[in-house]
Amino acid sequence: MAKGKILIIDDDPDITLATRLCLEGAGYEVEEARNSTEGLAKIEAAPDLIVLDVMMDSTTEGFQTALKLRSPDPKSEYAAYSDIPIIMLTAIHDTTSVRFAPDHDYLPVDTFIDKPIDPDKLVQKVEELLAARKA
Repeated sequence: MAKGKILIIDDDPDITLATRLCLEGAGYEVEEARNSTEGLAKIEAAPDLIVLDVMMDSTTEGFQTALKLRSPDPKSEYAAYSDIPIIMLTAIHDTTSVRFAPDHDYLPVDTFIDKPIDPDKLVQKVEELLAARKA
């Protein structure tokens, strides 16, 4: 039996495959989406956690997706899923001096992980966030 369901939203098939293999190896069931539209359509499957890329079709697509998922509007179509933990993957720290951190209003994610992904760090963060959600 899987330890939980994880939705990966990332347009890079190599990153998606590496992330999938890492998480499946740790006992998680994994679903994939290639962009935010596909990811938001799959949200009804109620994953336990989302791994979300920053830059997909646009450089801020991941941020926009997180804002939709964490909208404070109780009438939001995603209100039922607003407590799902989000790990944001980014290579943006390698390409710019700008640094991002979770922010309740502007970057409503639980944590950032830089690409290339350290598999042990990813699994550790997943397990921490899922344990906190159950507590």
